Amino acid sequence: MFALLFALQSFAGAAELSGVNVPDTATVGGQDLVLNGLGLREKFFFDIYVGGLYLPSKTKDWRAAIEMDGAKRITMNFVYSEVSLEKLLEAYKEGLETNTYATNQGANFEKFFGWMETMKSGDSMVFDYVPGTGTTVTVKGQVKGTIADADFMKALWAVYIGDHPPTNALKSGMMKG
Repeated sequence: MFALLFALQSFAGAAELSGVNVPDTATVGGQDLVLNGLGLREKFFFDIYVGGLYLPSKTKDWRAAIEMDGAKRITMNFVYSEVSLEKLLEAYKEGLETNTYATNQGANFEKFFGWMETMKSGDSMVFDYVPGTGTTVTVKGQVKGTIADADFMKALWAVYIGDHPPTNALKSGMMKG
């Protein structure tokens, strides 16, 4: 009986999508955030990753999410067997070309691309934004670096939740509010 109660407690305060459990809250830069939503990135009927968006308060408006004051977090939990570095970079470059926030961020994105790696099922990426500090990029549990420019965060967030996201299901899930 104790084991059952413990198992149930471990899922309290968590959301699940495609076998990925994520907490309903996170703390970034000392600020408490809430899970705005989880979305699934699919390609050719295969689940690729689960994206999560954490904000100071919930919203269904992607522009409000990007412009919102305070800390923010995007998580990517990979469920597909392997996404090569080449495919990952190709997807980011396509997202940057089709979303309007990506102006004048070429040098920052080149640095960001240098931090990327081939991702396998169970791997994750976390992008934490803290005003005055910037966006800290963590890949497979290892902090790769921080990009101070707030416009970089806006461009990166727009790749996921902007006008032209990788899939509408990913965006609508992350923007569930």
